[in-house]
Amino acid sequence: MREASLRAVLLGAMLFGAALACQAQEMVSIDRATVNMRASPGMGGALRWELSRHSPLKVLQRQGSWLKVRDFEGDVGRVAKRPTSWLPTMIVKVDRANIRSGPGTRYRIVAHAEYGDLLKTKERRGRWVDVTLPHNRKSGWVARALVWGW
Repeated sequence: MREASLRAVLLGAMLFGAALACQAQEMVSIDRATVNMRASPGMGGALRWELSRHSPLKVLQRQGSWLKVRDFEGDVGRVAKRPTSWLPTMIVKVDRANIRSGPGTRYRIVAHAEYGDLLKTKERRGRWVDVTLPHNRKSGWVARALVWGW
């Protein structure tokens, strides 16, 4: 009986952890040239700022056809669901990030990305992410600690 109880507790903990992980990881990216971030859901909500194509956002809550989201700087606002997608993207959160030819510091630097640059995510491998810079289409690997998003 004791073993069955332990299994049930472990299974419950795993399911709870998986649910939290899924909820914590829900991300979207902007799918139009620009999208307005609003203070509250609806077209009447005060305009906070404009988001550029491919900007990654963490979904905090769904409210009808609107999403409550957080950006890489921690700002919270609302965007309509329609102009978002599940295209995995990242944004550089440091002044300058090296883009390397492989997943590690021993690989040569092939490009640089600056604070706020948007990157398309191709693959994650440990602490590294394979990305493409949309503005010049260069590809390479960046340390995960230097970017925010998928």
